[in-house]
Amino acid sequence: MSLTFHWFLPTYGDSRHVIGGGHGVPAGGAGAAGGQRPADLGYLAQIGRAAEQLGFEGALTPTGAWCEDAWLTTAMLARETERLKFLVAFRPGFVSPTLAAQMAATFQRHAPGRLLLNVVTGGESHEQRAYGDFLDKKARYARTGEFLSIVRDLWRGESVTLHGEHLRVEEARLARVPDPVPPVYFGGSSPEAGEVAARHSDVYLTWGEPPAQVAEKIEWIRGLAAAQGRTVRFGIRLHVISRDTADQAWAEARRLLDGFSEEAVRAVQAGLARSESVGQQRMLALHGGSTDGLEISPNLWAGIGLVRGGAGTALVGSHTEVAERIAEYHRLGIDEFVMSGHPHVEEAYWFGEGVLPRLAEAGLWKHPASGAPGDRPGIAEASVPFAAEVRR
Repeated sequence: MSLTFHWFLPTYGDSRHVIGGGHGVPAGGAGAAGGQRPADLGYLAQIGRAAEQLGFEGALTPTGAWCEDAWLTTAMLARETERLKFLVAFRPGFVSPTLAAQMAATFQRHAPGRLLLNVVTGGESHEQRAYGDFLDKKARYARTGEFLSIVRDLWRGESVTLHGEHLRVEEARLARVPDPVPPVYFGGSSPEAGEVAARHSDVYLTWGEPPAQVAEKIEWIRGLAAAQGRTVRFGIRLHVISRDTADQAWAEARRLLDGFSEEAVRAVQAGLARSESVGQQRMLALHGGSTDGLEISPNLWAGIGLVRGGAGTALVGSHTEVAERIAEYHRLGIDEFVMSGHPHVEEAYWFGEGVLPRLAEAGLWKHPASGAPGDRPGIAEASVPFAAEVRR
């Protein structure tokens, strides 16, 4: 099975430094001093076209008060790209299930097969309340389960009447079902999240924790899904700093770290400390708010999480080392990788021209369109040692 790679659309802006934010923390901080690139359609289209050319399957868009709306942005970007899929993050508490099902059908009609859905329940009550959602975390997950039940039935062409604890619809039906039905991506580390993922997700996403912790999550979700008579695929969300040599990559990581002021780190960590998200708490535990000991596993760097909520780790190393770590996660059961880097145009090329050809040579990845980067003379040849190691 060929691995699937997605890139990231920074709909809050981009920079040669890390732009913090997320999980209830406003965007800004370290990236502002580095000449932030506004998240206009022209720049986001540039990232999308680069990702498409390099062989990424799709691109994730975030959700929250710190960024632009993902539905509207990706609908516009669909006309700026040809093949790229959009992993649209959205919160089910902010829109009715019938309308969301209809929006997905409309998207698939006008951009056939290019919609993927990342369902985000929302881990921060103070941010949810700003949108008019006053349920607590446990109730939000219960509502997400009802939401996905309704949406799934509507996508099957059924007429749906449900009087749930949180949602109520009567004789709901779609005039047109999505073709194809978009896969549902879902993440979360709490018991409530696990139950929803087991019942409704097609792909369970985890943030970039060390391999042993990722293996535990996979075993946990796989067992819950099996109890429901289901199987799910697994994906991981990571940043990346990949260079021709390991020294060059770690020098770039140090440059980013040098851009984090002590004030910015303290402010972001104080904001994230009140997070209700178990996944965010696990991210915070990886670095403890300290700039020391940030390589928490070989080539896995927790520095991003000092100034950014959500995914806070990066693979750092030579192209071969990064490819080796990806192969290691794949052996655990990870088939999809959602990557990002700062800035997102340049890092897409570092990864796409450096790491993907090595994975192609090892038989782990194939460009989704003709003219794979790994087929270009000279690039695949450099990946032979890694490929030979994988084939042993």
